[in-house]
Amino acid sequence: MAYWLLKSEPDAYSIDDLERDGVACWDGVRSFQARNNLRAMEVGDRAFFYHSSCDPPGVAGVCEVVREAYPDHTAWEPGSRYHDPRSTPEEPLWFMPDVAFVERFPRYVTLAELRGVPELEEMVLLRRGMRLSVQPVTEAEWKVICDLGRTP
Repeated sequence: MAYWLLKSEPDAYSIDDLERDGVACWDGVRSFQARNNLRAMEVGDRAFFYHSSCDPPGVAGVCEVVREAYPDHTAWEPGSRYHDPRSTPEEPLWFMPDVAFVERFPRYVTLAELRGVPELEEMVLLRRGMRLSVQPVTEAEWKVICDLGRTP
């Protein structure tokens, strides 16, 4: 099993939305590096649901990959905010997995708090200038953050 961090702006799609929906496609990723990370995900992998572009940003909970990446059809829809005319059904450029809600942490773990944890100093999320929306997380980082989120 691999571990990941998925960023979403809570006003676009939040952990509340995923909890309500149960399962959702993780669409709209338009970064090649992030896309490659999505394509590396396997069923059963776990991911942190990270709220970005909000005050404060942070880890809200956990989701699980329930379907491996498949072509992101929103790229083919001219009215979609994720439309990309370079991508076609015959030659898809963008991909999306499906994820399922697993848990909301009892305690929201803020970015500021993560920055203060020595065990996380090498985490991709905390690197200067890192804006990637889909990131790998090490098993050690996963355990530290789960402990923080599950401790009231």
